Amino acid sequence: MRTDLFDFELPADRIALRPVSPRDAAQLLVVRPGQASEYEDRGIADLPDLLAPGDALVFNDTRVIAARLSGRRVGRGEEPRIEATLTKRLDGSHWRALVRPAKKLKPGDVVRFGEEGRVCFLGQLDATVEEKGHEGEVTLAFAFHGPVLDSAIDERGDMPLPPYIASRRPPDARDRDDYQTMFARQEGSVAAPMAALHFTENLVERLRQRGVALHFVTLHVGPGTFLPVKADDTSAHRMHPEWGTVSPETASALNAVHRAGGRIVAVGSTSLRLLETAATDDGALRPFSGDTALFITPGDRFRVVDVMLTNFHLPRSTLFMLVAAFSGLDVMQRAYAHAIRAGYRFYSYGDACLLFRA
Repeated sequence: MRTDLFDFELPADRIALRPVSPRDAAQLLVVRPGQASEYEDRGIADLPDLLAPGDALVFNDTRVIAARLSGRRVGRGEEPRIEATLTKRLDGSHWRALVRPAKKLKPGDVVRFGEEGRVCFLGQLDATVEEKGHEGEVTLAFAFHGPVLDSAIDERGDMPLPPYIASRRPPDARDRDDYQTMFARQEGSVAAPMAALHFTENLVERLRQRGVALHFVTLHVGPGTFLPVKADDTSAHRMHPEWGTVSPETASALNAVHRAGGRIVAVGSTSLRLLETAATDDGALRPFSGDTALFITPGDRFRVVDVMLTNFHLPRSTLFMLVAAFSGLDVMQRAYAHAIRAGYRFYSYGDACLLFRA
């Protein structure tokens, strides 16, 4: 499909720079394709009333790491500033990263991170550029290894806020909590599973009292989630692989939900993409562990997920294409236009949609 079909204009003041407090005070746009009232303005706090006993919410329990590092190149003439965002752990001391300005680095260069402005328990954190790839991607070999390296990164790093927030304000101490879901357990993401940011202990308790079950999968979100599709046609776009896992216990429990007539509700695009990756052709879930690069566009068939909770997404993004596939492109164009007129807040710290399948 033509990429420009997924474009829309968004006023800058609709982009949320901070989340609401409490988290479950966010607005919720309910979208029911094919009904006379196609969308309805509600709130996240209404979610228990919008689901039914026997339904199951599926969350991504990944944990965002402080993946944004600032440093300087050392040991070769001038010492230009270098910004690096860690994107994938390769082993105990090696990370793949996106750096800028990439033209200032070549294989063999050493980048020293976090020396200025903080009290660092290990003094300095050096990384050697082992390989350079395309579009600013490099492989970094750090001087530390394992848990010591993890601690050093956490001490020096900032939360990797999405570009549409980071371009308007720097990350700060509040983001350490704000950009982490209450379910975060497994470290490895450079972006939060946005829809799960809305949940609180109170909301979870009300959902359980309603008879709605909670289940968990893990997908470590990469930076590709924020990238617009640059190709003129969606068929030319390639997704960045992301690692995920669906346990045998979770697969079995969710299969039982469907057998009992309940609905599977994916909390966020990451949970949905992983569940659909792990689905068989007949709609059953199987255990899964590995990379997924699933790119969902209109016309694709959903085999497992019945309902989706998700935030509002970037124009021309793979995520807007996904929701258009789920509820219909025309439906989502009208829903987004309504959300903009009604003052909904967009993107990671913004409001949410509860989407039913077309």
